[in-house]
Amino acid sequence: MWDPMSTEPHILTLAEAVRIATDAVDPDGGDELISDFRLRFEDRDEPISAISGAVEDLMAETTRSLDVEEDDPALTMAGAVVTYLAFRRDAAGEAPERLLQLAADAEFDGTPPPAVAAFLAGGEV
Repeated sequence: MWDPMSTEPHILTLAEAVRIATDAVDPDGGDELISDFRLRFEDRDEPISAISGAVEDLMAETTRSLDVEEDDPALTMAGAVVTYLAFRRDAAGEAPERLLQLAADAEFDGTPPPAVAAFLAGGEV
């Protein structure tokens, strides 16, 4: 497991990026879709940098397969965080709220859809 306080260089894996993302969007672990998302990647130990060019497509395919309507904001943000971490691995140690905001800004150019904005604000969707 990655230790953000370590001074040793660390290679962020896809599984770790997914764990960070799912912990950020569902800290209590009660969301079934988020659990399914996490399970799909639990054994993906390749460095996320090795798939950074394809990670956006991988996240889109996976979130779409779990949420055909593509209307679950937590799942949308989990995919966005993983994609963000593929390009900004240095942000893996950010506080969850900060990481969610950084990923939303990158994914939606600062203007997330209403359901995602409500999710980020902690409101009901």
